Amino acid sequence: MLVKIFGCQIYSFLRNMNSEALFQGLADGMQQLSWLEAFAVFMGILSVYFSMKQHIWVYPSGIVSVLIYVWICFESGLYADMGINAYYFGMSIYGWYLWKKPKKDNQPLAVTRLDGRGWLVSLGIFTFSYPVLVTVLIQFTDSTVPYWDSFTTSSAFVAMWLMAKKKVENWIFWILTDLVSIPLYFHKELYLTSFQYLLFTGLATAGLVAWIQAVKIDEKA
Repeated sequence: MLVKIFGCQIYSFLRNMNSEALFQGLADGMQQLSWLEAFAVFMGILSVYFSMKQHIWVYPSGIVSVLIYVWICFESGLYADMGINAYYFGMSIYGWYLWKKPKKDNQPLAVTRLDGRGWLVSLGIFTFSYPVLVTVLIQFTDSTVPYWDSFTTSSAFVAMWLMAKKKVENWIFWILTDLVSIPLYFHKELYLTSFQYLLFTGLATAGLVAWIQAVKIDEKA
């Protein structure tokens, strides 16, 4: 039932949004842009780029971006996304540790694929967290987008955890998060952030391809 309502809301929004409104909204957003949002967007894009390259700077650049977005999401009433950015901060520290943790052979953490158990855990996290977040937002906040907000938060929960583990499939969950975040932030009149998630979708797709190739190279070695 929750998924059906969420899907109907997304479909209705996309049906009513045209390219003219998108570009006009982006132009308006650029005029109203705060330096804080601009800096958060820049650092967020930089973080995704470093992630695609498996560079450790994904974490310090990402930490700066998510801390700013905690405040931005609070001001915009995106409470679940505010929480996910706080979660990003904690997982960034954890991922930073895993990526830098010395190995017995002095090799960096390798990119690997999820096994069957990993998929069950990942889907279990999403399936459990989504209805819980929807209920919390409806019952205890004034959120106007509980289904959208909860979806992006739940999928990002999984994506960030898998990225810390250097699992290829983290990019699949990031792509899902980004695709829903585009209309969500546009709806909240955070136009540049919406455009940022459009860029994120492209970068995440490139990251998925790059990490799949990395796994293939390791398998041949």
